[in-house]
Amino acid sequence: MHGRDAVVVDIVVSNRADARALDRAAEAGVDTAVFDAAEYSDRGQRDRAMAEHLKQRGVRLVVLAGYMHLLDPMFLAEFPNAVVNVHPALLPAFPGVNPVQDQIAYGAKISGVTVHFVDDGVDTGPIILQEAVTLPYTGDEEEILTALHQMEHHLLPRAIRLFARGGVRIDPDNPRHVHVDERVLAQDD
Repeated sequence: MHGRDAVVVDIVVSNRADARALDRAAEAGVDTAVFDAAEYSDRGQRDRAMAEHLKQRGVRLVVLAGYMHLLDPMFLAEFPNAVVNVHPALLPAFPGVNPVQDQIAYGAKISGVTVHFVDDGVDTGPIILQEAVTLPYTGDEEEILTALHQMEHHLLPRAIRLFARGGVRIDPDNPRHVHVDERVLAQDD
């Protein structure tokens, strides 16, 4: 990202060479890179290489979307309060890798999407934005995912714009709370 209001995707990185996002990025003229875990001795080595690559490019915000791996604490330390994730549930409910299946099993009637800062836990970082939706009466995971993905495609870019405009900050008195500047949100609507 460059400038106060401009949001520029500098690079798309994946742990899988077959990720659809890489093809979409290449079509848009955005650089790509793959950091396949099989090419490194361990997760820490891979994450160090990835962090160094992103730092060399001047990346200010790392956005995880569909990235299903925990990041090494060293990686997070390289980008303090600048790694965000989108999760298909209203955290802190239903964290982890199977949130939609967990919600179906539980019989949840309300779900939603959470954009949060990443910490060294599993979906435990401070929440930036959330939006709720009533779930369709179904046990069909794909139907629920479709509704949640539509919401993710709205909420994640909004959080990114807020970050780029300086409208997001962690409360120094309570690092679990994220202050979102409502004036910046109003610019977005």
